[in-house]
Amino acid sequence: MKTPMARVLVVEDDPSLQLMLRYNLEKLGYKAEAVSDGETALVSLERARPDALVLDWMLPGISGLDVCRRIRTNARLRDLPIVMLTARSDEQDSIRGLDGGADDYIAKPCSIETLDARLRALLRRTQVNYDTLSFADLRLDPETHRAERGGRSLTLGPTEFKLLEFLMRNPRRVFSREDLLQRIWGANMHVELRTIDVHIRRLRRALNQEDETDYVRTVRSAGYALDDAV
Repeated sequence: MKTPMARVLVVEDDPSLQLMLRYNLEKLGYKAEAVSDGETALVSLERARPDALVLDWMLPGISGLDVCRRIRTNARLRDLPIVMLTARSDEQDSIRGLDGGADDYIAKPCSIETLDARLRALLRRTQVNYDTLSFADLRLDPETHRAERGGRSLTLGPTEFKLLEFLMRNPRRVFSREDLLQRIWGANMHVELRTIDVHIRRLRRALNQEDETDYVRTVRSAGYALDDAV
């Protein structure tokens, strides 16, 4: 059984292949995002860590192999599951990719079924989404869709649950309204920026009782963060 709503970042510079990968991954139940080059991929990874990375070797600018090596030197990302895609089929290239830090290596063209199987195997191994998330006295279980604070069950709407899950996966990091809208609703959804303020207010009401610390920090002119610093 696949990890529910696993987040996958696809790094592929061929527009048609990128579109195909993203479309098919989403049909299979993943939450897929895509970028076209290594520099953008590294920026995206610093903003928010996905559950797995599908990385093309031959990219403009920074190669996929170099992206992989940089990820493995980053303490926050070094255990990120990486599947490397490449038109190279030589055994030595496969060895270089795996030595560079990839967890798996698939020669193009490959079927979406093969990619799905490899991703599922990596996600089972790392158990990314099945782990209960914790922050201060907050607990959130993505599999059972339950959240609590200090042992008190929280009543959250679907959007507030996704918003809290995202913030708990990226604690103490400030995200703009644009970032949050893209992460929660997706890049292709047309939603007013102020919509995020409505859901933040609802989330705060659900999280906070009298005299409890408000972990959702508003950063003036920047956005929001989940932060327990007082």
